[in-house]
Amino acid sequence: MDETIRFSVSLPERLLNTLDEKIIQKGYASRSEFIRDLIRDQINTDRWQEESGEVFGNLTLIYDHHQRELAAKMIDIQHTHSVAILCTTHVHLDHHNCLESIIMKGAPKEVERIATQLAGLKGVQFAKLVRASSFEP
Repeated sequence: MDETIRFSVSLPERLLNTLDEKIIQKGYASRSEFIRDLIRDQINTDRWQEESGEVFGNLTLIYDHHQRELAAKMIDIQHTHSVAILCTTHVHLDHHNCLESIIMKGAPKEVERIATQLAGLKGVQFAKLVRASSFEP
């Protein structure tokens, strides 16, 4: 584990007060934890904007499973990309609707491409891609 290094940050009082309010609202234990999360979020955002490298995406879909050929189209899209499908979870929400979570690994543009194609299929009612990347320990 890396050594923890302390550094100081100067902020205007109003900005510090706003920071402290956010820390309390979100339930963080300390300013340090909040700042670490902000830094990780920015690193993750930067990795998704890079042309190369490997990222992870968790695509959540809600769709009408009665839609003709939708399941087959979803499977075809997942099998024809250079993205690794690591895991899928399928849940029956009710008589008509299913929720599917698809965890993918690959280049940022490819993960976004497959997510957009799946989200655009007829019968898909909701789609959201959560973008993630790994962090060095």
